[in-house]
Amino acid sequence: MRKGLFALAAAGLLATGSMAACGDDSSSGDSGSTGGSSTGKVGVILPDTKSSARWATADLTYLKAAFDAAGIQADIQNAQGDKTQFQTIADGMISSGVKVLMIVNLDSGTGKAVLDKAKNAGIATIDYDRLTLNGGANYYVSFDNVKVGELQGQGLVDCLAEKKYTKPVVAELNGSPTDNNATLFKQGYDSVLKPKYDSQEYVKGPDQAVPDWDNAQAGTIFEQMLTSKKDIKGVLAANDGLGNAAISVLKRNKLNGQVPVTGQDATVQGLQNILTGDQCMTVYKAIKKEANAASELAIALAKGQKPTTATGVTKDVESGKDVPSVLLDPQSITKANVKDVIADGFVTKEQLCTADFAKACTDAGIS
Repeated sequence: MRKGLFALAAAGLLATGSMAACGDDSSSGDSGSTGGSSTGKVGVILPDTKSSARWATADLTYLKAAFDAAGIQADIQNAQGDKTQFQTIADGMISSGVKVLMIVNLDSGTGKAVLDKAKNAGIATIDYDRLTLNGGANYYVSFDNVKVGELQGQGLVDCLAEKKYTKPVVAELNGSPTDNNATLFKQGYDSVLKPKYDSQEYVKGPDQAVPDWDNAQAGTIFEQMLTSKKDIKGVLAANDGLGNAAISVLKRNKLNGQVPVTGQDATVQGLQNILTGDQCMTVYKAIKKEANAASELAIALAKGQKPTTATGVTKDVESGKDVPSVLLDPQSITKANVKDVIADGFVTKEQLCTADFAKACTDAGIS
């Protein structure tokens, strides 16, 4: 991301939309009923509402707004973390004649099966946010996910330096092993932390993945980590949800604020944890920019045009093929620049600075 944050248009984060016939409570129905006869319909499958708040708020809102503005008919649904539901939604969209299918996979196996069906039906495909390994999507839109991890690793290093700990034990609470992004995040933060372990400046502590990014499981896993290694002094948590799970355990042990914890997604909860000193940092990804980049590709494909914006490539490590890509830059957020996320329109002061956090907001220069 450029040094300044991208300006986001003000938008309510809670989207409205009709429920999917299969009982999904966070999907939107068709949007943008206008459009020329040569313009096709777009199908979008989001993954869940549990791993991160973004899927039910930011992505849904921004994608729907972009398609509506372009007069493109779009069916946006959420699989609610259910692989069978994911495939059922995809089958319905393919049968309905979508011209473009955009997915956020739950795992590469399920994602590939859906992409294969779409390709066999002559439908253009886009991997959104997560690359489907060996999936063969026509395009991929995401952030530089290795850079995300590097920012997390460096953030933890900076916070541990501030604490002046000697040979701190660092625990790693990684994302889902079935999510390629989690692999890339870990690649990024391990590139920062491994030299610290190798030089014995840090001590490598427990290192475990959290299935399906499940925050409840993350709490259990971290509690076990802390029980087995009571001297943990830093936690590399792969997103804000996992970070908050660790913070909850630290609070019960009266260690919150003493043990730096990282995060990602700049959620309201994560930002509030940063303001109170319980979380060290988060990584902000301008989701409106990601949604706009993906919708721009989809709109061009729906109109039968060749997209011109996917100027980068991402190597699919399983197929060995280069996938035309749009990769965006993330930004590190600490207490010093939380207010910039508000200025960018991603969260509002009202959402962040509730009564319990009013003083923390004032102290951080949020007025």
